[in-house]
Amino acid sequence: MNAHKRRTIYERLRAENPSPTTELVYSTPFELLVAVILSAQATDVSVNKATRSLFPAASTPAAMRDLGEEGVRAHIRNIGLFNAKAKNLVATCRLLLEHHGGEVPCEREALERLPGVGRKTANVVLNTAFGIPVIAVDTHIFRVANRTRLARGKTPREVEDRLERWTPSEFKRDAHHWLILHGRYVCTARKPACGRCIIADLCEYRHKETG
Repeated sequence: MNAHKRRTIYERLRAENPSPTTELVYSTPFELLVAVILSAQATDVSVNKATRSLFPAASTPAAMRDLGEEGVRAHIRNIGLFNAKAKNLVATCRLLLEHHGGEVPCEREALERLPGVGRKTANVVLNTAFGIPVIAVDTHIFRVANRTRLARGKTPREVEDRLERWTPSEFKRDAHHWLILHGRYVCTARKPACGRCIIADLCEYRHKETG
């Protein structure tokens, strides 16, 4: 895919959704961090359902640490891997209090040292909470980037590196949100809705559905 096509794709996505953001519900960087940790192998809908009760009970690292693993588990049982996630959240809260004054760090290395935080989670927090123009590659973005030929790669890191290299700087802040929403609602895994896709004529997918 050439640079002109890539730019046009982002221009159309921006025109349709000028101010994209995550569908996770949060009010502070800490709440976002918690929600993203919970979202691994879970839907945003299920995470938001859990945090509706979790955040009123514990909206700060100190409160969540004091709630403890059992207390956290009680709020997140509807989410996959809730036992491991409760353990990671409490451990993360301890580290935030011990090493970061109870604040969420805005450096990738520091974020990735927190239990349950990998590169994708760190990138989501950096982008959404702190406005840093990085692109987090989840399963939706990995699929969209490869299927459209926007940025092909065999691993999420390969796709991320190519998106970072080839995405014009003016679009980098919002590219993550545009692509994830496009993958979630239009360019879906089983049957992409090519007939109502605003970038279908630019996409290089070979097996487009026209109906």
